[in-house]
Amino acid sequence: MTEPREGSTSTPSTTTTTRRALIAGGVGLGIAGVLAACSGPSPTPTGSPSSTPTPSRTPGPTPSTTTGPTTWSALAAATTGTLLRSGSQGWDGARVLRNPRYDDADPQGILRVANADDVTAGLAFARNTNTPVALRSGGHSYTGWSAGGASGTDVPRSLVISTAALDGIEVSGDSVTIGPGAELGDVYAALAKAGRAIGAGSCPTVGIGGLTLGGGVGVLVRSFGLTCDQLTGVTLVTADGAVHRVSSTSEPDLFWACRGGGGGTVGVVTSMTFRTQPAPPVLLVTIVFPWSAAARVVRAWQAWAPKADPKLWSTLKLLGGSRHSTPTVTITGVWTGEKSGADTSVDGFIQSVGVTPTTHTATDMSYGTAMAKLGGGAQRVSQSATSSIGSAALTDSQIDLLVQHAAAASHVSGLTEGGVALDALGGVVSDVGRTDSAFPWRSALCTVQYTAAFRDGADPAPFDAYVRGFRKAMTPAWGSGAYANYCDAAITDPSAYFDVNTSRLHRIAEQVDPGGVFAQPDWV
Repeated sequence: MTEPREGSTSTPSTTTTTRRALIAGGVGLGIAGVLAACSGPSPTPTGSPSSTPTPSRTPGPTPSTTTGPTTWSALAAATTGTLLRSGSQGWDGARVLRNPRYDDADPQGILRVANADDVTAGLAFARNTNTPVALRSGGHSYTGWSAGGASGTDVPRSLVISTAALDGIEVSGDSVTIGPGAELGDVYAALAKAGRAIGAGSCPTVGIGGLTLGGGVGVLVRSFGLTCDQLTGVTLVTADGAVHRVSSTSEPDLFWACRGGGGGTVGVVTSMTFRTQPAPPVLLVTIVFPWSAAARVVRAWQAWAPKADPKLWSTLKLLGGSRHSTPTVTITGVWTGEKSGADTSVDGFIQSVGVTPTTHTATDMSYGTAMAKLGGGAQRVSQSATSSIGSAALTDSQIDLLVQHAAAASHVSGLTEGGVALDALGGVVSDVGRTDSAFPWRSALCTVQYTAAFRDGADPAPFDAYVRGFRKAMTPAWGSGAYANYCDAAITDPSAYFDVNTSRLHRIAEQVDPGGVFAQPDWV
C-alpha cells in the first residue's frame, strides 16, 4: 500500500514492531499495503464505526529460514536499485518527505527499488535482521510514517523501501499500467498525449500508488469514480517475499483490499493497471464569495454539489491565515459535459446562495491542460492536517460552527493558511456498494480536510491542535469517520477509516502477514 517505517537491527520491542510498516507518500498499498478475508462482526451504520474492539495483530518478524541478505552490503549486492545509507551521495534529498516538518528524518537506510525482486530482497533483509520497514512512493504522508523515523512520528528508525523509481506509464488501448511511484502530473500528461483519461487527485507530485490504495478522491470522482474504482489489476509483494498479480478474478480478497484499504497493511505494490476513458473536454469553474456569505454558501453547496449532475465535481474551501487579509470562500468546479449544462447547474447554485459572487469564471480547456492547471502542492510546505467524512447535511447551527472554526485559522499565531475543504462525492461513487470495495463511504456527501500550513521549523503542536480541534468540533455532526489518505496519528481506531470493512481488512492482513511485518500503529 503506501508507507511504513524502519527500525534498529536489534530485536524490536512490541511497540516498535506494531509501528513497523506505516503510511506516507504512497508506496506499497494505499497509504501503504493490502489485506485478505474471513467472517466478522455485524455491520454498523455508516458514519458510526463499531465500538467492538478489533483483535490486535501479533507483531513480530515473519518466520524466516534466513535465505536472502543478512547484512547491508549483502542487500546492496542483491538488488538492482539503489541502497542509500547516511552519508551516501543523495542521502539528504532522498530521506525527506514532501512535508518539511519531518526534515529530521533519519532512517537506517533507503532502498530505492528497481523491480519486484528488489522488494523481495529488502523484505528478506528486514526479516533476517529484525529491521522495521517503512514503505514510501510519493512521500506525502500526513503523519510522516514513511520517513522511517522522524520527530513527532513515534516511528522507529527503519529500512525505507521506496517505489519512487517504479514510475513507468504504459498506455495500451483502453488501459494503462503505471508504477506506484509515478507522480500524477506525469500520469496525466502521458494519458492526455494518448487521448485517454483516468480520474485521480489534483496535486501533481502525489504518487499514484498511495492515492489509489487509500481510495482516490479527485476532480473527476463524480463522473469517473474513485481512482481505486478504475483499478483492474495490481502486482504486489507480500511479507514473505512472494509476488502476487491480483484482480477481481485472481486473489480477489487482496484486490478488494487494494481498492481503498489504505496503506501499510499487507504488501508492497509494484504495478497497477487501470481502465481509461476517452479524455473529455473540461470546463473549469471558479467562484469566489465574500466571507459574509460563508454560511449561505455552505448551506447551498451541500444541497447542490453532492447531488448535481455526475459530470460536475466541486470543492468548497473556507480558508484563513496570515496569507489572507480576510478569510476566503472559494468554489472550484470541473465539468465534463456540454457547457450549457454547467451554466444551468452553476447559475442555479449561485441563485440559491442569494449573494452575488465577487469572482465567477468558466474556462474551456483540454483534459491535459485542466489537470495541469488544477495542479498545486508542487512546493514543499510544512503543515498539519486531519479529516472527517461529510456523512450528512449540516444544520444551520453546525454550519455556523464550521464557519467559526475556519475563521479561527486567522487567529492562530504563525498559521499562514488553513481552514477546511469539502470535496463533493456522490455521482458514480455511490453506484458501488459500501462493502464491494474497502472504501466504505459510498453514501457520504463529501470528504472533509482540515489543514494548517506554517513556517518551516516552527513547533507543529499549535497547528496540530487547531486541525484536530476543528475535527472534534464537527464530530457531533459528522461522526468519527475519516479518509484513509488523510491519515492522522491521533485517530487510534481503524474503523474510523474503514467502518464496516475493518474486520475483513484485519482478517486479510492476518492471512497474508501473520508476523505483522506491515503492521501499522493503529490500523488493522
